[in-house]
Formats: sequence, structure tokens, C-alpha cells
Amino acid sequence: MSKLLSAIQQNQESVLNDWVQRLKTATRRRDLIGSRELEVEAAELLSAIVNVPPSTTLEDFNGAGWEPLKEMLANLSISRASLGFTPSETAVFVVSIKPSLFSLARQSAGGNTDEAFEEISVANEFVDKLALFTTDSYIHGRDQVITRQQEEMLELSTPVVTLWDGIVALPLIGTLDSARTQVVMESLLQAIVSTNSRFAIIDITGVPTVDTLVAQHLLKTITAARLMGAECILSGIRPQIAQTIVHLGINLEDVITKSKLSDAFRLALERSGRKVVRMEKTTESSLTNSRGI
Repeated sequence: MSKLLSAIQQNQESVLNDWVQRLKTATRRRDLIGSRELEVEAAELLSAIVNVPPSTTLEDFNGAGWEPLKEMLANLSISRASLGFTPSETAVFVVSIKPSLFSLARQSAGGNTDEAFEEISVANEFVDKLALFTTDSYIHGRDQVITRQQEEMLELSTPVVTLWDGIVALPLIGTLDSARTQVVMESLLQAIVSTNSRFAIIDITGVPTVDTLVAQHLLKTITAARLMGAECILSGIRPQIAQTIVHLGINLEDVITKSKLSDAFRLALERSGRKVVRMEKTTESSLTNSRGI
């Protein structure tokens, strides 16, 4: 074990106090983290540095003894990413311990300049590795947050609406890709089963363009719905989309298409044995008679 690591273990409290003071003045985001939470994180991190096996050295950051520290840094970075900290702010949290370690290195070396320089170099390289690992973990954590948010947005952007008993509608907005098609298909099939619907309307009024890939995704969804026993109606076919489909040679002959969602809904009602009629205005006298007055 290096002399500096031994010195950190012997002076853990003073190192922590000095580090926390620097964190509070230079790097603290008061809008995102409180003083007490900052102190707890610093104390836990320093404790992970101190409580390592005797054979662990600051020079060998890849050693097994540093795994608990790495795990702690990874969790801290992911937490900071979700709170809204920037990568530099997250890294500075670790880097700000440098002055405390440099001062301790000079004290432990006594008056030996060469030894002090060597210990400071070891401390500097060790903290830099911590900061780099923290940044990598932050990026990984931020990517996880972005992926989760995208998945949540996909689920929110594919609502299945029950229009009538046995009739559901799926209004699509935006571009269809493979990932979203899977979510669309799962949402629609689940709604068909849960509502026992015989008719499903897929409305593409909000889809900007329909190319061969988008058409294939739509056909897959329609085929899956048919396998569940539901008849699909494709609505929202605009003139531009109709021309594009014809030019691309996409075969939609087996698919019922309508230009408007209302037309598709009317057709679904008719095929289910229902009919929408306009009620005549009831005269005041008929109302009076019906009330027995």
C-alpha cells in the first residue's frame, strides 16, 4: 500500500471536511442537490477509497479492490444524469478532491521534494481516472435515460381509443419505424383482446409520408389484427399518399381504405349492424304529451 493511501486512511475526517467545503463553494448545484446529500455522497465515496484491501494500490485502478468504488461512481453518475447535472459538473465532483490529496501528499512526504512530487503525481493520475470513469458512466446513464424516455414517448404516441362497443381506433402521428411499429402492434392487439373488438381503424392522417417501409409496417399490423379476428380499416388516405402508394406499386387491394376517420367509423358501424340516424326535433307539444301534462 502506498504511503499516500495510508495517509488518506489516517486523515479521512480532515480530507472529507476539506473536500466538502470545496464542493459547497465551487461545484454545488443548490437547485439540484442539498448540502446534506452532498456530504453523504462525499463521505461514501471517500469511505470506498479508504476501505480497500491491503494489497490495493492507487496506481492500479483496474485492480479488484476498486470495484466497489467503481460501482458507487457508476450509480452516482446515473443519478446525476437523471437529476439534470452536466457531465462536467459530475466529473468536477470527483476532481475537487485533488487539492486535499495534494496537501496530504506533501505532508506525508515531509521535506522530501522528490517523494512529494511522486505522491502528488500518483494522486493526480488516480483522481483523473476516477473522473474519466465518472464521465463514461454518466454518458451511459444518460443514454439509458434517453432510451427510457423514448420508449415512454412511443407508448404515449400510440393510444388506442374505443370508439364504440367492438370498434377501436389507432390514430398514428409521426413516422413509423421498426421500433414504433412493434409498440403500435402490441398496443392494438392488446386493445382488441381486452375490448373484444371486431373492427380496428388505423388512422394515418398524422403520418407525413408513406413509403415502402411504412407501408410494410402498416400491412404487418393489419395482418396481425386480422389474425386476432378483427377487421381493419385504414383511414386518412390523402391524395398525396394515394399517389405515392400507386407510384411505389404498394398492394393495398386487400385493405379497406377511407379518406377520413369519420367515413371509416361509419363503415365499421354499418358492418357491425348499427346505423347512425339523425333525430328529428321534438315539438313542444309532443314533449308536453309525453310528460302527461
